[in-house]
Amino acid sequence: MRAKGLSTAGLGIALGFALLAGAARAQTAAPTRDDIVGKLNHFEEAAEVDLPALKQQVMERAKARIKNDPGPVNRPLIAPDLAKLPAFNAQIQFDADTPIIQPASYQTVGRIADALVHSSLLPYTFLIVGHVESNSKTREANAILSQRRADAIRDVLVNTFKISTKRLHPIGLGEEQFLDRAKPTSAVNGQLQILTYAKLPEEPARPAAAPAPAAKKPAKKH
Repeated sequence: MRAKGLSTAGLGIALGFALLAGAARAQTAAPTRDDIVGKLNHFEEAAEVDLPALKQQVMERAKARIKNDPGPVNRPLIAPDLAKLPAFNAQIQFDADTPIIQPASYQTVGRIADALVHSSLLPYTFLIVGHVESNSKTREANAILSQRRADAIRDVLVNTFKISTKRLHPIGLGEEQFLDRAKPTSAVNGQLQILTYAKLPEEPARPAAAPAPAAKKPAKKH
């Protein structure tokens, strides 16, 4: 009886671990292409964002030593208009303090590429937005790291998956626009975002080719 009881208990423990492992796999499973398309395909209007100016503002604010800085929780968003854009938040794993993408995230990057060439998203350009959770690094270092990570995702999408570089705009916001302002150190703030940014300009219609001149009939001999 004792052996049977131990066996049952062991089976229960094994089942418990199996359920936990399954839940963990479900939480870390890569999103499907359709999941991503569904998040990005309801574009309404472009945000009023000057990207070169925003990059400069991020670095200037990250480097500034403001005496009355309200701290991470109350720090104002540097580009609040981005919240108006359709967004997909991706849990991309990088090596610590580097822009090197870990193999566990390759599938997610591939699914993003699949989504961007879906017929409903082909008319659009996208922002690749890097963020970093609050940590022991300086805000300037985190701003630089977030930009390098956004650049790394852009490079993979262009070089490996052949997405047009004209459709992708990487921008790193560092600690200047937390995804969860109430918890600056949360891992959520390290997520990378894909935002539907604007419509591609329509190519001018090509003029119709002029009809070829009719061949001249040979003159009749008299």
